[in-house]
Amino acid sequence: MSMINYVLITAARNEATYIEMTLQSVIAQTVLPMKWVIVSDGSTDETDAIVKRYSRKRDFIDLIRIEEHNRERNFASKVFAIQEAYKHLQGINYTYIGHLDADISFNEDYYKQIINKFTQNDKLGIAGGLILENYEGQFESRPFNTTRSVAGGIQFFRRECYEEIGGLLPLKVGGEDWYAEVTARMNGWVVESYSDLKVFHHKRSTKTRGVIRESFRHGIMDYSLGSHPLFELFKCIRRIKEKPFFIAACIRIGSFIWAYLSAKERPVSEEFVTYLRTEQIQRLRDKLFNDK
Repeated sequence: MSMINYVLITAARNEATYIEMTLQSVIAQTVLPMKWVIVSDGSTDETDAIVKRYSRKRDFIDLIRIEEHNRERNFASKVFAIQEAYKHLQGINYTYIGHLDADISFNEDYYKQIINKFTQNDKLGIAGGLILENYEGQFESRPFNTTRSVAGGIQFFRRECYEEIGGLLPLKVGGEDWYAEVTARMNGWVVESYSDLKVFHHKRSTKTRGVIRESFRHGIMDYSLGSHPLFELFKCIRRIKEKPFFIAACIRIGSFIWAYLSAKERPVSEEFVTYLRTEQIQRLRDKLFNDK
């Protein structure tokens, strides 16, 4: 494996509770990154101090701080932080680039194994492990995990793919990771997550922002990226059947319908919407008629 040269980007805001676990996971890797740029996005807790403590001992870790300066905070803020970090990677001759959230941990050979997946498939553009989250003290597979999608907090890109899709698109309601995946497939790349690679996510979004608020956002996000109404309905009906997700599914389809009837402007191209809907309809056909 002669092409194990990768860089990482982390956007962190008030992650003092979790970021040390992430730092320890990365510095324990059997193959270390060439550079890891961590952006503290207006943090007001001990995030900066923790990162500085590690960066003094590990010269591949760089800390950048962004001040708020009254700018609007939304889900695009994370992308702006990532874009700022990306500027600091210019001139480095790397093969792979990864986004890594500041509340993630994994085994010491995680990145070596991920890169091995790339060496086995020249068309693999985005890869990652399987996300596990803490449910009542025990880590379990996140509901609705799928091998055809990689969680945004651990998306790992072949450099050519990353540059071809233009990195992430700043989206106010989120979905930048979904946009990256669809755009990658539009350009002929394979996107895949691997169940044999376990990743531990320590801060669930529904606990941070609440089920109602997060579900409402997801419905708006699905509409903004052009999700097909039939696909959205089918997806939410499936989730309604599972009691823990009943309320979330109802709110999600409700906010989607509201956005759809409001005919809100989408931040993505018609080409993107057409491609996404073609994928979704094919998945519906596979599920309904082929039982896949």
